[in-house]
Amino acid sequence: MSEPRRGQSAATSSAADRGPDEVVLAEGVHKFFGTFEVLRGICCSIRRGEVVVIIGPSGAGKSTFLRCINGLEPFQQGDIMVGGYRLKDPKTDIHRVRSEVGMVFQRFNLFSHRTALENVIEGPVYVRRTPRQAAIDQGLELLRKVGLEARAHSYPSRLSGGEQQRVAIARALAMNPKVMLFDEPTSSLDPELVGEVLGVMRQLAEEGMTMIVVTHQMAFAREVADRVIFMDGGVIIEENQTSVLFSAPENQRTRAFVAKILST
Repeated sequence: MSEPRRGQSAATSSAADRGPDEVVLAEGVHKFFGTFEVLRGICCSIRRGEVVVIIGPSGAGKSTFLRCINGLEPFQQGDIMVGGYRLKDPKTDIHRVRSEVGMVFQRFNLFSHRTALENVIEGPVYVRRTPRQAAIDQGLELLRKVGLEARAHSYPSRLSGGEQQRVAIARALAMNPKVMLFDEPTSSLDPELVGEVLGVMRQLAEEGMTMIVVTHQMAFAREVADRVIFMDGGVIIEENQTSVLFSAPENQRTRAFVAKILST
């Protein structure tokens, strides 16, 4: 079995070697929880308009990596650049970075005391200082985009899980993000509700949204992703174009994982 790839060389991962279309660049990222090293030198890049899917077993560090990109988790070594901002730079306003990164979690994290529309306009009104009526107009348009304009004044408790997740996607889009991060967005949904959320994500991909998606939905990955990253044990084992990684993975560990997950 070949050794896991711990990241690219300094020469290939240098920001100086990247073009203007780079949206996310991770350079040798190490993350510890106490003495346990969750991420062990992650290096990767995502360009504008790309859809990159991250797969791997539970505990591989996939969700932790997304949270590091969004500034929700600090990391101890390396750096991440998001939209030109370096997260390790003390002059970087992490709140500004978060406002430009849309995040959709496993759980919907909607405000239960606010309607769908109120959830969507929260960020634009209170963070972007968008005039309320303009935010409402945009919010209704985004709810229409995800097929929920008719539920604009419904509270989360009156929405299905799939509807709540679509509201969460609209809420993230309301901030006009440079990149959307999806952390297993369908894992808490009943099987019959998964399709409606994946349908919205397919639409975003077709429209050119930059997306990083952690998912176990392999059919979605094969259909939508430009590239797939396979992680295990806190490292990137293999990264390749979607068709290549699923049909002819180079690493033995990747081959075993892909064979198992595609057979279930």
